[in-house]
Amino acid sequence: MVIFRIRRVYDASLPINRHVIGQVEDIIRSQFDDISDQDIRRIPDKLHNPMKYDFRSVLFVSDTRNGVVRGFSLFSADPDLGFGYLDLLALTGGTKGGGVGAALYRRVREECINLGLDWLLFESRSDDPALNADPAELKENRARMRFYERLGAHPVLGTDWDQPRKANQGHCYSLMVDALGREDAELGLQEAQSFARAILKTKYRGKVTPRQIEKIVASFRDDPVRIRAGRTPAVKSQPILVTGKVPEDRKVIFCVADKHEMHHIKDHGYAEQPVRVASILEELDKSELFRRVPRRHFKDQHILAVHDRRFVNFFREVALSIPPEQSLYPDVFPIRKSVGTPKNIRSHAGYYCIDIYSPINRNAYLAARDAVDAALTAAGTIERGARIAYALVRPPGHHAGYDSFGGYCYFNSNAIAAHFLTALGRVAILDLDYHHGNGQQEIFYRRNDVLTISIHADPAFEYPYFSGSASERGEDAGAGFNLNIPLPRAVDGARYLPALQRACQRIRAFKPVCLVVALGLDTARNDPSGTWDLVAEDFHANGLCIGALNLPVLVVQEGGYDCSVLGQNAAAFLTGLWEGDPRSHGKSRKTPMKKKSAR
Repeated sequence: MVIFRIRRVYDASLPINRHVIGQVEDIIRSQFDDISDQDIRRIPDKLHNPMKYDFRSVLFVSDTRNGVVRGFSLFSADPDLGFGYLDLLALTGGTKGGGVGAALYRRVREECINLGLDWLLFESRSDDPALNADPAELKENRARMRFYERLGAHPVLGTDWDQPRKANQGHCYSLMVDALGREDAELGLQEAQSFARAILKTKYRGKVTPRQIEKIVASFRDDPVRIRAGRTPAVKSQPILVTGKVPEDRKVIFCVADKHEMHHIKDHGYAEQPVRVASILEELDKSELFRRVPRRHFKDQHILAVHDRRFVNFFREVALSIPPEQSLYPDVFPIRKSVGTPKNIRSHAGYYCIDIYSPINRNAYLAARDAVDAALTAAGTIERGARIAYALVRPPGHHAGYDSFGGYCYFNSNAIAAHFLTALGRVAILDLDYHHGNGQQEIFYRRNDVLTISIHADPAFEYPYFSGSASERGEDAGAGFNLNIPLPRAVDGARYLPALQRACQRIRAFKPVCLVVALGLDTARNDPSGTWDLVAEDFHANGLCIGALNLPVLVVQEGGYDCSVLGQNAAAFLTGLWEGDPRSHGKSRKTPMKKKSAR
């Protein structure tokens, strides 16, 4: 059995989306002889610049995991008039049955409801024998009409819409109306005329004269409009989406480092505990906004792309040599320029460590490796077209440099994921942790394909002390591609937001293909590792600000140690991110954070 999915294609910025849009264009050329090549080539611009057109265009595709398109639906919305228009729905020549067409149509209906629309309209070739001289074409048109009737759409009667037009190369189309599951809904005359006028002006711009448009509009005389009773019973086994629910392809995808609990340092004062992940998961599970995907395993080559091989080998070999219940805290930290290359022995652990807080043990390595896999799994969903993905991982990673560990961090998961995503184009990293993201700064300091930005407590008084000043801007090819925004001890939401807006302005100027957010929640009020005063409303506002960048976003969890508010703050940020992105959602009639009902 071939597995397919229904997903929204937001624009042509990602390679997979360019590939998919190209296939959609080929399908249209092969199946619709009355659509000009100019209109076909305009599809990417309609998706990218919706304000240029009267309608807001949305493309849904059914494709396999390797990006082979089996069908698509191109849909336009007019929120001002309150209706949607299905421009096209088509399957590839080899796609027969399997429910692909019905799934695409139902997804359009879901989108209409979540945009607050009341009607879905479209055109379908007429099944009137008087308008079809070719028996084979009549048979095909009847089959198509039965398909739509089963799904709840029916043709309008008593107008001139069905008459052949030059713009359709002589084909006759019926105007179809779908009340989106509202039983006994009636379409009023004035409303129908405004819908018809908008469709004709937009779809047939330059092909039908204003006089012809008004003549067709005037042919609507019945109030309410007459709609043909269904000749084929509607399917009731697939109910339309309940208003307020979040469609699967619009949810925030998240992946959990599910082996993280093995890393449990019980020493007094060690704040990086397994309960951190549990407290966030508890809050995410209350919302319909999130969809979890299983963690995949990735090869070491992704780690070695940003970390020194000798460091990686040392960490693995020494960690796995330590009994499971024991930890090694480095206690000697040599000045590196005066020593030779270290050996892979425990006494040399201080060569790679930057502090006394981060022990090496067997499970630290295994959990850090698991965190990398979770971050890359989430990054992979961005690569395949997801809009927002979240890697819920521990231990954190942003203090891990090219050949160093510390600050509870061993492998820099956000840097590894960012490098992975550079296969798509330029990437920006925005570090929101209370502490400076020294790790990714070091890793990308001489590169110009990754912009690194960190908003953090001033290193004059806060860890990691020796990096994070505003003067550190990058070197060589990376000069100007590192931005540090250090802030004072006392910072609340009002003081924080201008710094974030400055960071977002720099990201816009950089024009990345996607954004990686290193999400530290230790900026929260009363966090044991920080001095700032952000609350849930501030995290939500920060998410809105970043969402407005209109970019695919990968969020990788970093710090945050007050578990009484950790989950609430994570959910607030991610919800704001989703709500702030104009392409990740529609204008829902109800909030996506509606609690799941008890069963």
